[in-house]
Amino acid sequence: QGLKPIVSTESPALIFGTTTKLASDLPATDSFLGKNKVPDLQKLFQKADGLPVHLKRGVPDKLLYRTTMALTIGGTIYCLVALYMASQPRNR
Repeated sequence: QGLKPIVSTESPALIFGTTTKLASDLPATDSFLGKNKVPDLQKLFQKADGLPVHLKRGVPDKLLYRTTMALTIGGTIYCLVALYMASQPRNR
């Protein structure tokens, strides 16, 4: 007799009747409708102008950087004040 497979070798019936499309089946125009900005951004970020990468895009980057720094410093000061207040005994 020999060993028989426990699992059926037949493919199961389809649960959903729809077929899936592969990415290679899609037309090239439907896959991406925008302009590729990567080469332009690579030129911008690789320019040797002495600026760090997080400030290369100008005013919006500077605004985000300064806001982040202000919130970080303000949060640190707030935490230190809260720690100082929590360390003092209460007067009755």
